[in-house]
Amino acid sequence: MATKPEYDQEILNLFDGYVHGTLTRRQFIDRAAAFTAAGATAASVLASLSPDYALAQQVAPNDESISTSYQEYASPKGAGVMRGYLARPAGAEQKLPGVVVIHENRGLNPYIEDVARRLAVAGFMAFAPDALTPLGGYPGNDDDGRTMQRERDGDEMTEDFIAAAEFLQSHPDCTGKVGAVGFCFGGGMVMQLALRIPSLAAAVPFYGRHPAPEAAASIQCPLMLHHAGLDDRVNASWPAFEKGLQDAGRDYTNFMYADVNHGFHNDTTPRYDQAAAELAWQRTIDHFSRHLTSDG
Repeated sequence: MATKPEYDQEILNLFDGYVHGTLTRRQFIDRAAAFTAAGATAASVLASLSPDYALAQQVAPNDESISTSYQEYASPKGAGVMRGYLARPAGAEQKLPGVVVIHENRGLNPYIEDVARRLAVAGFMAFAPDALTPLGGYPGNDDDGRTMQRERDGDEMTEDFIAAAEFLQSHPDCTGKVGAVGFCFGGGMVMQLALRIPSLAAAVPFYGRHPAPEAAASIQCPLMLHHAGLDDRVNASWPAFEKGLQDAGRDYTNFMYADVNHGFHNDTTPRYDQAAAELAWQRTIDHFSRHLTSDG
């Protein structure tokens, strides 16, 4: 894996604004110019901050221990026919617990497919839907993917992800016990699934948008939340939501990883933090093993 470059925190904050739509590309370049090192341009810094999917692949698509395929599923209250990436242990004779994997705000990119394969290696049936299906699917790069995802109706996308969880729950090779994990946009969507699906067995949002505090009472499944210590944007609403969880007596565990940025689990960008990502992932696997296995 490539060594993570060092960047001024101000540049990383500006990049967060760019990827979440509060800054245009031109605004990022103009503002980042003040923080770039000698000899570097803001445009080159932006390019280096963008995902490079050749840098990190923890589980190869042709790994013989797993099987993968693309599957269509019905989303009658959403966009109709949707598509996702299914990964599972190869040759499993018994039914498997399931995990829905929800992507960031840019569609089903190679990083999220790799996350699904990691779950398959850990013994789960993982299903990663692509919210961009109605627009032709993930376009092959994140910039266009973000633009496309902004074109989708938010309520309709929520229904598409609910339908994905129901597809996995009813899959003949699944035990029916299903959890969900997601990152950024996907983290917020995981919390929506926890609100909307009473039968969801476990939920793990990574640095996702928090629901309103009063909505916490509707969450039935155990939550494990992962937050980045430097992620002021997302963390601002955490205290109020945590109070909602406490007031409602919900089962939750929160981990705050000091001195890491939003997106720290994504090993294809310089925001990746290996120590925090590996610890958070082991905790995630432990959470799903505890709540999704037949004796959990």
